Amino acid sequence: MESSSTGAIVQALTRAIATHRLQPGTKLGEQKLADHFGVSRTLVRQALFQLAQNRLVTLEPARGAFVSTPSVEEARQVFAVRRMLETEMTRAFARSSTPAKIRALRQHVAHEQAAMDGTDARMRAELLGDFHVRMAELMGNDVLAQMLGDLISRCALITLMYQSDSAAAHSHEEHGDIVAALAARDEERAVQLMQAHLLHVEAGLAFDEHKRPTNDLSLALAAAAP
Repeated sequence: MESSSTGAIVQALTRAIATHRLQPGTKLGEQKLADHFGVSRTLVRQALFQLAQNRLVTLEPARGAFVSTPSVEEARQVFAVRRMLETEMTRAFARSSTPAKIRALRQHVAHEQAAMDGTDARMRAELLGDFHVRMAELMGNDVLAQMLGDLISRCALITLMYQSDSAAAHSHEEHGDIVAALAARDEERAVQLMQAHLLHVEAGLAFDEHKRPTNDLSLALAAAAP
């Protein structure tokens, strides 16, 4: 039970970070979290330690836990790693593609479109990030899916701090282009489109104009709840 409770806290906080509800620099008070989740501070501390291992949370002696504030250099490194991983993932996906996998990706892109047409920015951000994880899941590679999930959560912090104007519509269109290339079994085009997509996202980050907004912890967690 304690392990599952810790996992639930990790999942809830990760979701809040990935959907930009918990913002960089937000203080994560142990007692406030314990009250919110109805658990002991010990379980909260365990969850924060796990999040710190994933670099989503920073633990500062005598000050407590804070949502991490990625540096410009870290931001560039995260995107570099994503390009390395996702280039080869796209190549492997193209080689093992099936009509069922393509249908699943098209369905995901359709859900993105519905979110683009709506007003739920949280859902839009979540679906755009999940597209990449979904590819790994459809390949049956749970380790890759978990790694990408962690990286994309870190990217959520980076885009929140450094992204200028929203490029959500552009990202959605590029996802559709990638799926079209995969459906056509055009491996090289799919790989090129994925590389270009990730470069476009990084290019849209204004590293000289970063901001550090704050948010209320209770409201952020409530808004991020499934």
